[in-house]
Amino acid sequence: MAKSTYKDAGVDLELYRESMARLPRLLHRTYTPRVLSADGGFAGLFQLDFSNKLFARNYKEPVLVACTDGVGTKLKVAQAMDEHCTVGIDLVAMSVNDAICCGAEPLFFLDYIAMSHDDPVRLEQLVEGISAGCLQADCSLLGGETAIMPDLYAPGDYDLAGFCIGVAEKNAILDGSSISVGDHVLGLASSGLHSNGYSLARKVVFEKAGLEKDSYVDAIDQTAGEALLQPTRIYVRAVRSILSHYRVKHVVHGIAHITGGGLFENLERVLPAGRHAKITPASWPVPPIFPWIQTLGEIDDAEMEKVFNMGLGLVLVVSPFYAESIRQQLRDHKVESWLIGEIVDQPRGVSWKD
Repeated sequence: MAKSTYKDAGVDLELYRESMARLPRLLHRTYTPRVLSADGGFAGLFQLDFSNKLFARNYKEPVLVACTDGVGTKLKVAQAMDEHCTVGIDLVAMSVNDAICCGAEPLFFLDYIAMSHDDPVRLEQLVEGISAGCLQADCSLLGGETAIMPDLYAPGDYDLAGFCIGVAEKNAILDGSSISVGDHVLGLASSGLHSNGYSLARKVVFEKAGLEKDSYVDAIDQTAGEALLQPTRIYVRAVRSILSHYRVKHVVHGIAHITGGGLFENLERVLPAGRHAKITPASWPVPPIFPWIQTLGEIDDAEMEKVFNMGLGLVLVVSPFYAESIRQQLRDHKVESWLIGEIVDQPRGVSWKD
């Protein structure tokens, strides 16, 4: 009887070692002076403050902020397109965009990649994207885990999970409690669907409409696959720049990441009791991908607004006196924004302005 091996069971340790050898350069390019060398260790090391006086943060009451998320069924589009780098950016974006909603500075990121079998090239592509996302977010890719599970995943399938740790001064944490009547609501442009609503989008585009990934669509001036694979916008640099610009006055009173549940549900999460956001209809241009999907799927307006971001990936609730200055700073970071509403003295919630 032949001897059993791990390779026979679907896990090739030699190939796994080759996969791991491709990754250190992708981590190292994201490192800051706060990352301590620990190559070959069992954990990543990160010091909270700089030892260099020139760059010292001098935290008074630092609070650690933790976020985790995945990419969802957008991974099925990546697998169909055989393009695996951009979903790594999505993975980072979904967590770091959450972290900045409480005013945190993302510090480092960890990833978990589960695959059906060892694939050094595909793993490198995934981590290349994660590394690129970390560079955009000014955080370090400190480490991660790759799990090979041939009995849980069909050949070629994989899944991603990401984890971000950030820090904020306790007295500067944004929790929405300072949102006041008269505050302006600013909507920041998304890059497309981001990473939400893909179960519906895929069903409509590929099943109901019968389009192929390479089908060119005049309405969006792209192929269907290209449009659905557009990576999530990372807002960290723009928002961190605004928050650091106003060191004395707290002019940003709340931030909402517009993900599953859409604008109304996510904005309501940051509103305190007695504060209501009135949103002005048609106050921002809805990108063509959304009406395209809506028409293909014959989807009701209410369903679209509940499932998709409809062109707004992040919302800031700000002091009205500083709203235009903040919009100019966003333009400087090449982030388009619009005044989409205001806060009124009504029961907590979000609704369209009459």
